[in-house]
Amino acid sequence: MLRMRGNFRIDADPEANLAAPPLDASASGKPRLALFVPLIVFIALAVTLGIGLTLDPRKVPSPLIGKLVPEFSLPPVKGRTLGLASANLNGEVSLVNVFASWCVSCREEHPIFMDLRKRGIVPIHGLNYKDKPDDAARWLDELGDPYTRTGADLDGRVAIDWGVYGVPETFLVDRDGRIAYKHIGPVTPLIMSEKLMPLIERLRR
Repeated sequence: MLRMRGNFRIDADPEANLAAPPLDASASGKPRLALFVPLIVFIALAVTLGIGLTLDPRKVPSPLIGKLVPEFSLPPVKGRTLGLASANLNGEVSLVNVFASWCVSCREEHPIFMDLRKRGIVPIHGLNYKDKPDDAARWLDELGDPYTRTGADLDGRVAIDWGVYGVPETFLVDRDGRIAYKHIGPVTPLIMSEKLMPLIERLRR
């Protein structure tokens, strides 16, 4: 509806003279996928991290189970005469115990290995992890040495090849030099009687 004022014509609705804004394709109601990519990536990482934190490394199977022990050769711990190498782990069932003098849990399991050595049940070899030579020698002198051979892994590289998470860890190796079992954490009397001993007896048959 139009009204006349003097020689001019004006609209009845002042807002009718305002031009409509141009349509913006980005505001059409369809969000761009690219805007959500960082959010999707963040959610995926958060879920993956959350699942990883719930896993108990003691229950995660080692990828080395059933495979030959990694090739290595280590000098003996200070004060010992026999070092440890992959070639020494062929021909008989044996245990390889990863230990360190600074490891509190290693002290807890040590009497079990001393008892095994005393009874001659199975050869035990020690993999001394990132230890000071004097500290390792003193530790074995004071607590007793249950190991047939003891290799000094001063920089921890051999332990990495074995897939070691931390100390202590114990591996059961068959007569062919293959890793048959891995135990993370201190060996307890229960672990020894219910897990390790049955496996040792089975591998010897």
